[in-house]
Amino acid sequence: MNFRAVRAIYVFEMSRTARTLLQSIVSPVVSTSLYFVVFGAAIGSRIAEIDGVSYGAFIVPGLIMMTLLTHSVMNASFGIYFPRFVGTIYEILSAPVSPFEIVLGYVGAAATKSIILGLIILVTAGLFVPLRIEHPVWMLAFLVLTALTFSLLGFIIGIWADGFEKLQLVPLLVITPLSFLGGSFYSINVLPPFWRDVALFNPVVYLISGFRWSFFEVSDVHVGVSAAMTLVFLILCLAVVAWVFKTGYRLKN
Repeated sequence: MNFRAVRAIYVFEMSRTARTLLQSIVSPVVSTSLYFVVFGAAIGSRIAEIDGVSYGAFIVPGLIMMTLLTHSVMNASFGIYFPRFVGTIYEILSAPVSPFEIVLGYVGAAATKSIILGLIILVTAGLFVPLRIEHPVWMLAFLVLTALTFSLLGFIIGIWADGFEKLQLVPLLVITPLSFLGGSFYSINVLPPFWRDVALFNPVVYLISGFRWSFFEVSDVHVGVSAAMTLVFLILCLAVVAWVFKTGYRLKN
């Protein structure tokens, strides 16, 4: 294992966050805080609680997960796309660094930034609503696994994209709508039976449900199913990344 190479990639990516602190950390935290204020005041006054949990607290895991998914993808996709754009990716590929070490550096940095952002939002949410975390170990497990999985997805998108506009395509047109429809602000159990069955085809439902269970022990699907779906998605992303490096797709041409 070339730890020096992994550290170099990791530190470089983390330092980019320090240079863009307002955009990387402050802006998402402020935006998510506005959700607490707006939804807590507008909808919370009409919906007292869901499954025994106050509405303001109920939406916290969904908002954290929504931010985590979006920023994991965006951080990782830009991190690998920019070296491709300026041509420095060829220096990395020609260096004595394995594909695993390259992925570990870029994905590790993107996941770290997302986890830090998620924890900051969690602390901020505690200023607005009373929170409890029934299973902190499960909460951290879902947080880390989701950040890693969607950072891998962002890494794949960064390799697939051939322009900056494509980097925004999946986060804005796919992940954000799936997050809104995945139970971020409501329980899918309140939907009519047909739409509840349709919602179960949304993979984000399982991520949000498992994460919410770690807080309040309430969920739309069994926590075991949520964990299994997260691991399956992680394995699929790892398989795609392995194929990319094996074939050199958009890396060696």
